[in-house]
Amino acid sequence: MRAAAGLAAIVLVAAAPGSTIAPDVRGGLSRDFKFSPSDVADLERGRIVKRGLDAGAAGEVAVVGAVRVNARAEAFVERVRNIEEFKRGPEIIQIGRFSNPPTLNDLDRLAIGKDDFDLRKCRVGSCDIRLSAHIIGRFQREIDWNAPDADRRAAVLFKQVLLDHVRAYIAGSPGRMTQYDDEKRVVRPVDDFAGLLKSSPYVGALLPDLPAHLRDPIANPLSGAEDFLYWSKEKFGLTPFITVTHVVMTHVALDVRLIASRDVYSSRYFDASLSYSIASPAVGIPKAFYLVYANRSRAAGLKGAFAALRRSIVERRAKNAVEVTLKNIKARLESGP
Repeated sequence: MRAAAGLAAIVLVAAAPGSTIAPDVRGGLSRDFKFSPSDVADLERGRIVKRGLDAGAAGEVAVVGAVRVNARAEAFVERVRNIEEFKRGPEIIQIGRFSNPPTLNDLDRLAIGKDDFDLRKCRVGSCDIRLSAHIIGRFQREIDWNAPDADRRAAVLFKQVLLDHVRAYIAGSPGRMTQYDDEKRVVRPVDDFAGLLKSSPYVGALLPDLPAHLRDPIANPLSGAEDFLYWSKEKFGLTPFITVTHVVMTHVALDVRLIASRDVYSSRYFDASLSYSIASPAVGIPKAFYLVYANRSRAAGLKGAFAALRRSIVERRAKNAVEVTLKNIKARLESGP
């Protein structure tokens, strides 16, 4: 009922006569994503449209892009479901999907070396990767750094810590890393994610219950949703980072598919991140849909001195990345299975 009410409110922003974009999606493009009439016209002509979004806080970068894809919207959902293939690209070093329930074997393909982290000197306030004070203490106590196999043991412990974190997240139980103490400035990813949701009203525009589910999936189950978690090791900056991501796939009336994801853990760079996709069938065009993709992230590196300059550089790169992502998705889906 709440979803229907949300849709009814959006449909009031009527589409232009003869538009191939569904009224609810067209209204969201102009209202939530600030697409201009010329942006919408370009989109209907088959062009990729991209733009930056207003930041809700220091250190935040947000971008959105859209494209028409000559394929079924359900084909896009199927590709995302096969996340290991969907995310394939030069920036992805390794990737794997967690089982339900997650097991340590799910992390077998995650290879960890000194390029990923070196925790010999890891201390609270000064550590190579994002960890809580409690976990930093475990690496100090449980690893004999003078032993010849210290790096191997540290990698094993890291995988166990990551698994414990994932299990606590999906169970809604204590044990989750709710705070990172690797730097002098404490990072609370839960609070940062709540800030991202507040800055992203579009996430709940079509499905009002979705933001609460993303915030706490156990306390706020979402009927009809499909949830899964995956890990990945990706290239970024000078050193790679390891991340765990929660994906939610669902749909609303008018056959619109929604896919949202959030960081559950990131070993470097990002304090929190949130992505949101709409796959809406094109009106009057068989086997075609409009894909709208928005990403909003917070990073400690975008705060402090020269933050405005760094943020402008990152936003420009993020917009270019959105364009590349949409172009690749369009090419893969239009080329068939």
